[in-house]
Amino acid sequence: MTDFKQMYAQKLTTADELAERVQDNWVIAMDTGGSQTPDIISAIAKRAYAGAIKGVTAHTLLDAYPFEYFADKELYGKLTGVSWFSSGGARKAINGGWADFIPSYYRDIPGHVRRCYDYDVACFNVSPMDKHGYFSLGGSNSFSEAILDKSKRIFLEVNEHQPRTVNGLQIHISQVDGLIEVSRYLPVITPPPIDEVSSTIGNLIAERIPDGACIQLGIGAVPDATGIALKSKHDLGIHTEMFTDSMVELIECGAVNNSKKQIHKGISVTTFAYGSQRIYDFIDDNPSIAFMPVNYVNDPNVICQNDNVISINAALEVDFWGQVCSESIGTKHLSGSGGQIDFVRGAIQSKGGKSFIAFPSTAKGGTISKIKSELTPGAVVTTSKNDVDYIVTEYGVAQLRGRSLAERTKQLIAIAHPDFRDQLTFDAKKRGILI
Repeated sequence: MTDFKQMYAQKLTTADELAERVQDNWVIAMDTGGSQTPDIISAIAKRAYAGAIKGVTAHTLLDAYPFEYFADKELYGKLTGVSWFSSGGARKAINGGWADFIPSYYRDIPGHVRRCYDYDVACFNVSPMDKHGYFSLGGSNSFSEAILDKSKRIFLEVNEHQPRTVNGLQIHISQVDGLIEVSRYLPVITPPPIDEVSSTIGNLIAERIPDGACIQLGIGAVPDATGIALKSKHDLGIHTEMFTDSMVELIECGAVNNSKKQIHKGISVTTFAYGSQRIYDFIDDNPSIAFMPVNYVNDPNVICQNDNVISINAALEVDFWGQVCSESIGTKHLSGSGGQIDFVRGAIQSKGGKSFIAFPSTAKGGTISKIKSELTPGAVVTTSKNDVDYIVTEYGVAQLRGRSLAERTKQLIAIAHPDFRDQLTFDAKKRGILI
């Protein structure tokens, strides 16, 4: 019988020793959020600061830690960050020019990795090894399989606080080239306060969600408010890219049981979990949550196999055509496309499905309308005019799909903040959209 503990002991080392193995021009890969490895990266950054290595790049997604290559432009060219979906410090680095960004639909990232990249090392934060020699990647499995397929080596941070997910990706000790032990609570997101505007929007959406629907929720005040409003529903299901606090709430109150789903009946399907400690405690050893690769979870042709799919996402601004910008303020980069369009398309192809893009009607203390005659110059279109379905603000719901430009414009003006409706109407008439 193989002695897995002995194999473990032989591969156990320090972060500095793993960093010593990194050579010039290596490409490092990590998946999302809590599966990332800050201790290993900090040790590699220390070598880069010392001038011991150069030309190293690190690919990440939804960056959960203040990685040195995003925080300090001095590392550019020595240890450079490349993000598939930026957040936190990555935004500043990308806008500042000392980090890079790869545009992509979330569902396509595994395919891009397999086609375009060869990684020198994959780094994962994992749960402690089980008696069979396996480590769990916890609440993350978005493109980890593709990373493993295209990586020459595997470095692990074995973390006692990483949950062990039963229906998720596992790595065996025989695959591992080196590991360290850490004790770190996973990164958490403090739930935003639910104000009156978010609550109103959440209720408007919940009114249009039937019992038995299959839901996808994002993160933020509006999805959380929608989750609260859904607690009175029955037999809901979950098929989502991100597993959130509001979903734990819906499961524990009995609103979600996944009994009406056409595929994966009885199981909540997701590709990663991110939120409070409550989520990590909930998914630990929980067989009712399945963490599957994003190329499957976010495939519109998979999503639509469930009936009554409800997709709820956010936006920064929307124009009269119904073009949705969720990634930039003009030319200023904020994030990637993520899975918004994946679930918009999956929902509208689903029998009885609906896609909602929801946001407060104004920004910057009510001085800017998020509904505009035209998008801010340089704005990135996330969801196209041909895919958009419902737009929701605190002033109502606009159903755009299948509607003409004039009909869309009238509906959008009707749910804009009253302070901006006259100007929007003037703009529409000036452009010849309305008479």
